[in-house]
Amino acid sequence: MPSDRDGTVGAIRQVTTPAGDPAWQVVDYDDIKTLLADPRLGRSHPDPENAPRLSSSAVLGGPSGNPDTEAEEHARMRRQLAPAFSARRMARLRPRIQHIVAELLDDMLACPPPVDFHEAISFPLPALVICELLGVPFEDREKFRRWSDDAGHMTDAERANAGLAQLFGYMHALVRRKQAEPAEDVISLLVSAATAEAADGADIDADSVAMLASGLLFAGHETTVTAIDRGMTLLFTNPEQRAALAADPELTAGAVEEILRAAMPLSGVREREKDVGLPRYANADIEFGGVTIRAGDLVLLGLQLANQDREHFPEPERFDVRRTQNPHLTFGYGPRFCLGAPLARLELHELFAALPQRCPDLSLAVPVEELRVRDELLTGGLARLPVTWPAPA
Repeated sequence: MPSDRDGTVGAIRQVTTPAGDPAWQVVDYDDIKTLLADPRLGRSHPDPENAPRLSSSAVLGGPSGNPDTEAEEHARMRRQLAPAFSARRMARLRPRIQHIVAELLDDMLACPPPVDFHEAISFPLPALVICELLGVPFEDREKFRRWSDDAGHMTDAERANAGLAQLFGYMHALVRRKQAEPAEDVISLLVSAATAEAADGADIDADSVAMLASGLLFAGHETTVTAIDRGMTLLFTNPEQRAALAADPELTAGAVEEILRAAMPLSGVREREKDVGLPRYANADIEFGGVTIRAGDLVLLGLQLANQDREHFPEPERFDVRRTQNPHLTFGYGPRFCLGAPLARLELHELFAALPQRCPDLSLAVPVEELRVRDELLTGGLARLPVTWPAPA
C-alpha cells in the first residue's frame, strides 16, 4: 500500500504507490472536487517512459495521451460520444435493459441453487448492454473479458500490456469492419466522425478509434460488474435496508446512489482503497494544501475515500438506502465527469428494482467472510458470489 514518506501536510500527503513510485495522495472531498476541475491536472506526461506509475496495469497504471493535444482530444471525444449517452438514448435503452434483466434472472432461477451470481448476472448484464451499445458481438464476451482482466492486472506488467494489445487488435479489426459495414452503434458513430474529420478522402485514424473503443468496452462493463457485486454484498449484509427496498420500490434510485457511494463491506477493502486512487499528472507547478506539486508529479485522487467524508456524508460507514443527500464522487466531477454514468445508473436501477420482486428470498450461499475481492485487478470486484434460494414447495 502507499506508505507515508514525509507525513501529512494538510489534506495532501506524499506516498509511495504499489508500483514503488512517489505520488501525492488527496482524500479530502472538497480538495478532490477542486483538483478534478483543475485544468493543470491530466492523464498525459511529457516523459511517459519515466513517469511515476500507480501500478503495472495497462489501464490507468501510468500516463496516456499527448500533453500538447490532451485537452483538445478530450473535448473532441466528449462531443463525439455525448449523443450515445444522452437522456433520450437512455430512455430508448430502458425497455431493452429491463428485458435483459428479466431473461438473466429467468436463466438463473431455472438452475438448481447454489448459483454464482457474479457469473449469472453481474458480468453478463453490463457485458450484454455495452456490446449492444458499441456494436460488439456478444459471442466474443469471454475473449474481451479475459483481455480486460489482463489489461487491468495491477502487478503483472507483461500480462497487462499483452491484454491491452489483444483488446486493441480486436477493436481495430472491428473498426475496419464497421467502416465497411456501418450500423446503428457507437463504434459506427466514431468511425463516421473520424471519416468526416479525415482530410480530402484520406483514411481514418483507425488506431485512435480502436483505442477509444477499447476504453469504452473496458469501462462499460468492468466497473458496472464491480458495482453489482458490491450492491449485492451490501444488501446481503444489511437485511433491514434490503427489507426497506423491497417494501418501497420508490427507494430504488436512492439505493443505487448509495451502492455507488458505499464501500464493499469486506475486510481489507478499505486497505485496498488506500492503495489506489484516480491517477492524474500535473502539467504545471501547482501550489496546493501548503505544498508544491511539481510539473510531472503523480497525484492520486482517492474518490472512494472521499465518499466516506463525514463532512458530506453523515455516518458514512452506514449503508442507508434512504440517504437523501448523496453527492458522491464515484463518477468524478467537472469536465471529466464520466460520460457513461447514465448507463451505469440505468443498469443498476433496473436490476435492483427487479430483484426484490423476482428473488425475494435470495441469500448468500457462503459466509460473507469467504467472499474474495479480486485485489490483483484494477476494478476489484468479487471472484465469486454464490447465492441460493429456497426450493419450491
